[in-house]
Amino acid sequence: MQRRRFIQAGVAAAGGLALAACDDSESPGASSATGSPAKRAQHDGRRWVMPEEGDPHRRTWMAFGAAEGIWGAKMLPVVRQNLASIAQAIGRFEPVSMLVRAEEMDVARGLIGGGNVELIAAPLDDLWMRDTGPVFVKGESARAAVDFNFNGWGGKQEHGRDAKVAEFVAGRAGAEVLHTGLVLEGGGIEVDGQGTGIITESCVLNRNRNPGWSKADVEAELKYLLGLKKIIWLPGIAGEDITDGHTDFYARFAKPGVVVAGLDTDPDSYDHDVTLKHLEILRSATDVHGTPLQVEVIEGPTLVRPEYEEEKDFAAGYINFYVCNGGVIAPEFGDDEADSAAKATLERLFPDREVVQLNIDGIAAGGGGIHCTTQQEPS
Repeated sequence: MQRRRFIQAGVAAAGGLALAACDDSESPGASSATGSPAKRAQHDGRRWVMPEEGDPHRRTWMAFGAAEGIWGAKMLPVVRQNLASIAQAIGRFEPVSMLVRAEEMDVARGLIGGGNVELIAAPLDDLWMRDTGPVFVKGESARAAVDFNFNGWGGKQEHGRDAKVAEFVAGRAGAEVLHTGLVLEGGGIEVDGQGTGIITESCVLNRNRNPGWSKADVEAELKYLLGLKKIIWLPGIAGEDITDGHTDFYARFAKPGVVVAGLDTDPDSYDHDVTLKHLEILRSATDVHGTPLQVEVIEGPTLVRPEYEEEKDFAAGYINFYVCNGGVIAPEFGDDEADSAAKATLERLFPDREVVQLNIDGIAAGGGGIHCTTQQEPS
């Protein structure tokens, strides 16, 4: 269950940013957390909630942003085809808005071919809309989009254009932009829509994103921004992949009270012990209502297609699926037994949705998955 490390070309100098997670003992209310939305909430009185992914969507946002400088000439066409396949699969269930560089609009049209996919010209660095795009939230009489200050996963990749994607998407969606001092990618947070969240410490409590922030600071911020009342903290692992261990490769809510968790069965993988620890935490955790979580496990494949066997960053895990209106878009890796088992579990957990499995080997070779390329806009 590897994920992308530091995609060779296009990686920015980290500028001395440390990869180690911050010590939780750092004082709450540090200067970087001052003046936050959590403080402003005392004055404006507004409260926001991030809906669960399975709630109805208005659309899905994606980015046709693969670039040769990052992906290389060999992988670029494969990754673009993967993006087109994902967009077309989601388009069967709901509208898709795909950002595309103006100079690549003809390429995108040729691969995607219209249908339920809208192409929108926009500057881009890469394709990871889950991390660069805004997180949409809903209030009593309004909706908004949180800009979580994408910084290239802690300064690991060029991101000047992608840092502006959240505000651009919010503008196209007609949503108010909520600003924050917190740096957080969408792939780093999983919610049940009722006040429970799952977050990895390795990502959020990391000096390369939020120096000086404590758990208490983060929880106060997310209480206001996303309506979270209880956060289940998983340790994750920092410095092994470019995201520093995003939640959406470890644990996902199938619905409130039910969590799908990944298990890396390879004892030589850096994620093996981490996923075992995560299962231990999740199985002893309760949600915001005090109800123990039902934890469903999906093991990763033991085989991938031969041409990707030597890809050290190949993201061979099933947890990075995407839930859309009437569908669940999930990966398959050419391991018939594991692919079938993963699909069967998802069909059992999502009985009212069609489970569609796709070959996304190009994106997986870059260490990502389907969920990483998407961002839902709730109805």
